[in-house]
Amino acid sequence: MGTELIGGETTLSEASAQTPLSPLTAAAIFTLPDFGGAFDPDFFAYLQEMGRKRRSILLFFAPKAAGTYLRSAAIEAVNGQLMRVVHATGGRDATPYLPIFIRYFSGNPTHPPMVTHAHMQAFPANRSFIEAFDLRPIVMLRSVPDMLCSYIDMLNAETVTPEHWTNGLIPADFSQHDAGWQADFVIDVIGPWYASYFATWLDYATVSPKRVCLLRYPEFKQNPVSTLEKLVAHSQIPITREQCASALDQTWKDRSAYRFNKAENGRGRARFNDRHLARLESLLFQYYDLSAYRNDLMPSQ
Repeated sequence: MGTELIGGETTLSEASAQTPLSPLTAAAIFTLPDFGGAFDPDFFAYLQEMGRKRRSILLFFAPKAAGTYLRSAAIEAVNGQLMRVVHATGGRDATPYLPIFIRYFSGNPTHPPMVTHAHMQAFPANRSFIEAFDLRPIVMLRSVPDMLCSYIDMLNAETVTPEHWTNGLIPADFSQHDAGWQADFVIDVIGPWYASYFATWLDYATVSPKRVCLLRYPEFKQNPVSTLEKLVAHSQIPITREQCASALDQTWKDRSAYRFNKAENGRGRARFNDRHLARLESLLFQYYDLSAYRNDLMPSQ
């Protein structure tokens, strides 16, 4: 059974917290990268050596792409430890928090592997961080209208708090507005974040195809076992197909707790009007030329 703490993520496992830090490791925590996020070459080499001592599963999905569900299944499959890898979210994009990673990678390699899920864009500083620790991120491609439709459902079903924001304030009275207002808001305010998210990650995947694993939502729905098997294998953790199937069966029993929504394809096109869809088309294919991924991000059905 994997370890997933009640009440959310933890920053460190008890075993890792008991591991003393070496002077060099402690110094690395307080050595800032340059303004662009690049590390000093000596520390870069040190962090890479450290990062290769332990494996981890890093799901950097956009909201409403089955990230919480797959994260939980991965924890079950590898007997992993859920960890928060950012200093705080509170309404802004996730940014990796150096002390957490140094603490984890300096810990006992026989302890449970780290599993995390964060809504993070592949900005240059984040790429430098990923490469410094030789991390292997995983992202999910899904219809943007469908994700935004599920996003509206979430905001109507739950109390709006900063953890639901993506670099933009969501009004506390969101659920009190009518459906038209909600659709306008999500397209205008949240839609640009999704476009930038996919633009950064798909560019990074083109530059570093062996480092970034791209999953596709329709394939996940059709064959979830193969999807889980692929993401764990990409993370370089030994796994069997039987382990993946068992983990998914166990996680499916509690899917509602993991925000696994209706998962229906085409809901977004039914929910949004032509003007909304045209706006998303502009964001994805005019401002960011993601036309090669049109069938993934704006499928016709």
